Amino acid sequence: MACASCSTKDGSPKGCKNNGTCGTDSCNKLTVFDWLANMSLPNGEKPFNWVEVRYKNGRKEYYKNTENLTLSIGDIVATQAKSGHDIGMVTLTGELVRVQMKRKNISENPEEVLKIYRKASQKDIDIWSAARDKEEPMKVRARQFAIDLKLQMKISDIEFQGDASKATFYYTAEERVDFRELIKVFAREFRTRIEMKQVGFRQEAARLGGIGSCGRELCCSTWLTDFRSVSTSAARYQQLSLNPQKLAGQCGKLKCCLNYELDTYLDALKSFPKNDTKLYTQKGTAVCQKTDIFKGHLWYAYEGEWMNWHKITTDQANEIIELNKQKKKVASLEEYALEILEEDTKEVFENVVGQDSLTRFDSPKGNNKRKNNRRKGNQGNKKPSNAKGASNNKNTAPNKNQNSQKPNPNNQSQGGQGQNKRRKNNRKKPQNNNNAAK
Repeated sequence: MACASCSTKDGSPKGCKNNGTCGTDSCNKLTVFDWLANMSLPNGEKPFNWVEVRYKNGRKEYYKNTENLTLSIGDIVATQAKSGHDIGMVTLTGELVRVQMKRKNISENPEEVLKIYRKASQKDIDIWSAARDKEEPMKVRARQFAIDLKLQMKISDIEFQGDASKATFYYTAEERVDFRELIKVFAREFRTRIEMKQVGFRQEAARLGGIGSCGRELCCSTWLTDFRSVSTSAARYQQLSLNPQKLAGQCGKLKCCLNYELDTYLDALKSFPKNDTKLYTQKGTAVCQKTDIFKGHLWYAYEGEWMNWHKITTDQANEIIELNKQKKKVASLEEYALEILEEDTKEVFENVVGQDSLTRFDSPKGNNKRKNNRRKGNQGNKKPSNAKGASNNKNTAPNKNQNSQKPNPNNQSQGGQGQNKRRKNNRKKPQNNNNAAK
């Protein structure tokens, strides 16, 4: 949901100019809608004194409002940190904070309570904005230092603390990395306290964001908060091709969306026999070649006749398996396959809007031949006042009154005017027409 400050003017977007964070808290990642904002508390109930505060790239923490400050969504506050203070934005207040803390297993009475000091002053905001401006060029230099030291790691993001006293470097690595020498280089070059924090590849994609192969924003950067393990068996159950380029997301791991419909496929596959189960018939042993989960069909082929597939339903396959368990064999699979062929009917769909020809909105072209024939007939019926002048001036438009007159077929006169009519209708001999007119 975009706010009014992001609307375009003169073809260019305005934006809220808030250096990467939305000033109205409408365009951020993992935003929670406060649907209890317009509801008042019952009599005698005190408002919940915990507040949700968001930092860079969707990182959220929960603080106790011990000073009883009047806070609302979008306020910038100074919060407690291990050393110094941090600057963040309030994203949620009230009873929904209690629900979020319960969902994330955060205790309401911890041993060490993080507090909110005050609302951020203009000086705090200026220091915070100046520190945020240093992060991008600092990241480029930090990556170059890691390459010079030949460390197998990737520095994905840098986050300054609100008071600019500490910088946290987020990195990803396949194996354990000894970055003690790298920290010394960072401290000497950047003149600040350094903290290194390793994140997974999925967490890195969630922090940076992006557009997935589906054309929408990444799930991990918009609404997905827990990262469940995804295995190749999820693709096998859904009968997807095991192509790592198509199954992998921006993080390089298997896509999280492979787990979304996995339970539905597993429930549907309970009625299907196993693919390695063979069907024993009097004609031969049949092996499963293909399954259609949506329609509930299976294709079997006899051993030695791999090119001929026979389609049967799951109920028929289970029936044959039960007979095989009783040491009985059916005659052949063709008996079951013929029943399906009789039941299958071709559905004929009529063209609807969007399936017609691409040129259905073009203006229809008329019959040019008929128009040309009419023009020829009209020119042949014309009666020139001066035969010589009419033969020389061929581009003169005919008179409408003369065009409406029909030629008399009974006119057998051999005069110059009758011969002139017949010769003028004959377009192949324009010279003879001129001579006759003379």
